Amino acid sequence: MRGLVHCGMVLRCPLTIETMPQVTFITFSGERHVVDAPAGISLMRAATDHGVPGIDGDCGGNCACATCHLFVEAPWAGRLSPRSDHEEDMLGLTVDPRPTSRLGCQIRLTDALDGIVVSLPEGQH
Repeated sequence: MRGLVHCGMVLRCPLTIETMPQVTFITFSGERHVVDAPAGISLMRAATDHGVPGIDGDCGGNCACATCHLFVEAPWAGRLSPRSDHEEDMLGLTVDPRPTSRLGCQIRLTDALDGIVVSLPEGQH
């Protein structure tokens, strides 16, 4: 079903409203990419769907490659569910893991994350 985007929401017929939380991706060089993405998709998909450089998502969001590594800025980090053991294991494969490291494929956008800011590492491989 096709929809009309209006004020950050997708309107569908019959009228249903799909919210579009806003995400700011900050590349390693400091370039900001602000995107609106449907609630329910992952940060990885929001980045790849909008061509944000620095997020590869080689495994397609299956938590199997760590090429969607990102750093979640405060205060957003405290609003996320804890990392799973599997995500912790995959983050061990990254070049520069930090306490705020997450895999973008493991974070689903919700209305509560509208405005989230994440930073990207220098590289994913």
